[in-house]
Formats: sequence, C-alpha cells, structure tokens
Amino acid sequence: MNKKLGLALVLVLLGTMALVAQTEEKSFAEASGTYYKVYAEQGQEAALALAKEMDARFAVYNRLFRFPQGRLSQPLVVRSFVTKDAYDTYVSTKLGTMRNGAVYLHYNNRPELNELVLLENSEEAKKVFPHQAFIQFLRAFVPNPPTWLQEGLAIYFTTLGYDRNKGEATYEENLSWLEMVKSWGTSAPTLEAVVLSDIQNPLPSPQIQGASWALVSFLLNTDNEEYRRSLYEIFMVLSPTETREGNSKLALERILPWVQIDEITKDYQNYIGDRKTFNELVDAGRQAYSAKDLAKAEVLFLSAMNLQPNHFAPHYYLGLLSYEQKKYDMAENYYRSALLYGADEALVNYALGLNAGAAGRKADAVQYLEKAAAAAPDRYKAKVQELLPRFK
Repeated sequence: MNKKLGLALVLVLLGTMALVAQTEEKSFAEASGTYYKVYAEQGQEAALALAKEMDARFAVYNRLFRFPQGRLSQPLVVRSFVTKDAYDTYVSTKLGTMRNGAVYLHYNNRPELNELVLLENSEEAKKVFPHQAFIQFLRAFVPNPPTWLQEGLAIYFTTLGYDRNKGEATYEENLSWLEMVKSWGTSAPTLEAVVLSDIQNPLPSPQIQGASWALVSFLLNTDNEEYRRSLYEIFMVLSPTETREGNSKLALERILPWVQIDEITKDYQNYIGDRKTFNELVDAGRQAYSAKDLAKAEVLFLSAMNLQPNHFAPHYYLGLLSYEQKKYDMAENYYRSALLYGADEALVNYALGLNAGAAGRKADAVQYLEKAAAAAPDRYKAKVQELLPRFK
C-alpha cells in the first residue's frame, strides 16, 4: 500500500513538473536584451519592454560595481506573469512555498536555472521587485556576497524605478529604515557585528537589514574618500567561487589595514544621527519659514526635494519662499510643479493668484483665484470675493 502511495505521489509530482514545463514553453513570449532574456505571459511587446527596463537597471547597478561584463556566462533570466494563479503555481512548485510579488530563484550548482520571477502590475511586485532584481544582478557575478553588502544595497536600490514612457531609470533615496535605525540608539549593532555577521554570530532580522542599509548608505554618501574607496575595493576582491563567509573575510582583509575602527564608528554614528527623513526636513523647513529664517528654510526644502523630487510639498514651500523674495516667475514654476505632483488644487491656485497679482498680471490673477474659489468654496470663496476687485 505504501509503495503504491509513493508511486502515486511521484506520478503527481512528475505531472506537475510537466505542466510547469508546458507552461514555460507555450505560454510565454520571449525577448532578449543586452544582458537579459525575458519570458512574458503578457506577450511579445511586454517581453521587449521588460527587457529594456532590466537593461536600464543593470546599467545603474554596474555604474557602481563596474563588474567586467565578460564574467556573465549567460543572460540573466526574468519570467513575468500577469495571472496570479499561474504565478503562484509556478513559484510554489519551484520553492515549495509562496512568495508575493516577485522572487529571485538561485541555484548555486545549477546557474542555468537561476531566474527572477514576478507578477506584473501587482502591488506586492512594486514593493519587492526592485529588491529582488538587484539581488539577481549581484549574485550573477558573486553568487555568495557578504550578507551585509547584499541586503544593504538591495534596500538602497529598492526605490530604483523605471519610467517606461521616457525609457529611463528613476531614483529617490530610500530612507524607510532610517527611523528604525535611529530608534535603536546605543542598542544598535556595532559595525563589527554587521560586517562579521557571516563569520561569527549572524544578526537577527530586522537588525541585519536595517544595520546593513545604514552601513551601505554611510559608505556611499560619506565625504571621507578613504571610506568610499574601501567600499569600491571590496567590490573588486569579491570572488565568484567563495562562500559568504569567505567573501566576508576577503572584504575585511581589504579594508582593515586602512580604516581605524574607532574613527569610522564615530563617523558612522554622526552620519546616522545627522540624517533627516523627508518628513523631518519638511517639518524643519516649515518651522524655519514660520520663524522668517528664509535662507535656512530654502536649504531644508531643497534637501527634501532632493530626496523626493516628485513630492508636491517642497515645491509648494519653495514657491512661497520665492514669492516672499519677489521672484514671481520662479514662484509660479514651483507652484505649477506642486500642482503637477498632486498638491491641493484650491490651495495652489490661490497662491498662484496672489503671485500673479503681485507680478502685475491681473487677468491671470483673476483666473487663478476663481479656480481656487470653485475648487473649495468653503475655504476660498469669501477670500476671493474680497480680492477680485483689486484686479478688475
């Protein structure tokens, strides 16, 4: 009876594998980019678009690493689903478990099976696909990188996006871990604990992720040339044949003779303490603006805009600052950008109206103010009725 049951299970497994193989062969359009081979359930056009996107991501990654492209023995494979059931079946058959959105499948002894699998246009994929895409890139060159380097850079590149209309990569710095890392205070893992995680005691999650991101962010953004150089030299010595422990030791051997642990630890702690999130920068900018410290407010809002160029808040407040300084053309440009990025229509049109009036453009002032009153009569109708006679 047990033999029959075992045989039945084998037959079921073989049938499932055959079904997956048929899915691979029949349901996917294929397209090749410079570095990738893409299989897309949605069709040829989707496969070509994704191949182009992946090549753009590869170019961004390799501007940092500068890996010799000749080290790639085969194209990187990406398999894109649009049907959730098909995605779930494929992933669970490969892994024996579910993974939402996207997952990189890596086989140390069978690199020809490595592939990045994603469920296109899903909310989960938007969150995890960039993370997994970077891991695929890194492990194509270094199958077993130090954990802190893999996790830190994967988080760093989680906010790497792609504008398919423009055909170019986009990036906003990922500071989602900053508040958590700051909250650790003196209980935060030491730098030694982070870089030795593969050699001695592994750090638990989420400490390894947060601390790895913080270390990578520090090394990439520091003004200290020696620290940055140490990171780049780590990239150079990583071996495609070493274990994670072996590559961690290679990294340490490369940097320890050139870095004083006490000094870099102090600089790292100062860096984390001084970093501000987007919300912190905007709040500090508002406070400076309220205190009439316009120069400080401008620096803070520009820093916020540098972190999130497509958020309306810095543009709106920089418009206010420009208006205060009688730079009316500049103020209008900032206000228009704020509208483009989703600012309150009534609020910004009211500001545009005041700005146009101050610039002597009475007809434009009337038009903007009437838009503000129409968009939010409860807030602006009375104000606008009081102002309009000045511009008519």
